[in-house]
Amino acid sequence: MVHPLHQFVYCPSCGAKAFTNRNEKAKQCDVCGFTYYYNPAASVACFIRNPKDELLLVKRAKEPALGTLDLPGGFADRFESAEEAVYREIKEETGLVFSDSRYLFSLPNIYPYLGFKVHTLDLFFECRVDTFEGAKAADDAAETIILPISSLTPKDFGLHSIQKAITLYTSNLNDSSK
Repeated sequence: MVHPLHQFVYCPSCGAKAFTNRNEKAKQCDVCGFTYYYNPAASVACFIRNPKDELLLVKRAKEPALGTLDLPGGFADRFESAEEAVYREIKEETGLVFSDSRYLFSLPNIYPYLGFKVHTLDLFFECRVDTFEGAKAADDAAETIILPISSLTPKDFGLHSIQKAITLYTSNLNDSSK
């Protein structure tokens, strides 16, 4: 298996072309000893739900999975909490401001970005809104789509972690209604 950092050959500390695999999680410089640990990037995804048990989804405007359904979300910025990332991403992609959110679960993921595999830890939240009125697609979203939760089909979503999340979310709702 190729190391996640196989494309990085120069030490980010001293610049030496001696940046070699230390183990599956790290590369180390043979000259200065600097070790870089390859940890996952934090990403958020949001189930935006109204009182009618509908979700506001987006259609992806960019690769990967261009044109498929997605949950609004994205990468957390430096110095930003997951909750702040949720608020920012929803506002950027849909224009909505929500009043209530809760953390649901996380999933490890590999996000393909321009030929580079970005290891992520996807944090899923449920956000409640009174209405989807005023929602509009922007940023990475080509279109907003409103669907009843009961009609969600994981295969309609282009990213694997989102497919898994849809399955978990709907099965947890079904379990709690029993």
